[in-house]
Amino acid sequence: MPRKSVDSDQTTSKYKRLSTPRSVAGDGFLDIQFEKPPPKIPYKAILLATALFVAGSALIIIGSLLLTGYINAKYADRTWPVMILGAIMFIPGAYHIRIAYYAYKGYEGFNYEDIPEFD
Repeated sequence: MPRKSVDSDQTTSKYKRLSTPRSVAGDGFLDIQFEKPPPKIPYKAILLATALFVAGSALIIIGSLLLTGYINAKYADRTWPVMILGAIMFIPGAYHIRIAYYAYKGYEGFNYEDIPEFD
């Protein structure tokens, strides 16, 4: 098979410089190459945080009702375990919901990448 000869005198190329009104000065960089893609929202993690928040709130309320005596006294031995379990569930749920809310609203320093994902 014969080889094609490559002529070094050719000055044409297939590449062309992009011209756009969004370019920065004359340094050859475009603003668009530094833009970040929209963030991926971790729906599963937010759903889990919401479930932890709701369940923890319910357990804290039940524990409070046990502590104050609105629920029968025969269940009084379950008061502190229910309160502790409610707090253990409530705290991380509320924390991650807060981060998700602030990221949704666009507050500086908060983004969806701060919420762990569950793949």
